[in-house]
Amino acid sequence: MRLLFINGLIDGGTAAGLVVLWYLCLAGYNHRRGTKALRWLEAACSGRARVLEAHWMGASGLQAHLGFAAHWFENARVTIRLLPRPLPVQWMLSRWHKQRETLTFEADLDYAPNLQLEVLRHRWVSQNDNKIIRDSRDWTVVRPGPIMFTTCSQWKQEVPPIVNTLITTRGHNLLSVRFRPESPHLAATIDLEAIADEQAAAGFLDVLRELAGSSTSRQ
Repeated sequence: MRLLFINGLIDGGTAAGLVVLWYLCLAGYNHRRGTKALRWLEAACSGRARVLEAHWMGASGLQAHLGFAAHWFENARVTIRLLPRPLPVQWMLSRWHKQRETLTFEADLDYAPNLQLEVLRHRWVSQNDNKIIRDSRDWTVVRPGPIMFTTCSQWKQEVPPIVNTLITTRGHNLLSVRFRPESPHLAATIDLEAIADEQAAAGFLDVLRELAGSSTSRQ
């Protein structure tokens, strides 16, 4: 009995040690990944902004407040959401649900937009459909442009420039964009994979500036 008890303690201690090692290694990976993306974003600002404060929200979330030069953005905040790799069960569930790692930028503009707008982007891809097309000679493949579904029958004059920006090549990586009169005036979310280097981060900031200009240009 004593030998079994000791073996159980050893096995339990080994399992606990492996869990702790898993957590520390993957928490460190998440920290490096999030910090690198934040540094690229700060470097892309070319001296027009700097990180004022940054803090981690657990092992899978990083939030930072940025200070921009005048007439750029005010009260800017970046939130990076990573996969919960340090927690094995949550990580497997996130992989099962195909959860994405994202970066969300929120800020106030010089003038509050006089519209309430939220744009969500979806892509539908089916491997089964591709197989059916390859196996049949009766299919004609057509690649249409973007298709928009809207809940509003009439658009305000500020909306078309914003939508045009989103459907261009520069804006195609954005997952969602929101404008509202209340703070924060602008919120935009992008797949973290799209922020692969400083140049990509600079492109993201250019799109944000273009969107901000579109929403206030007619005021």
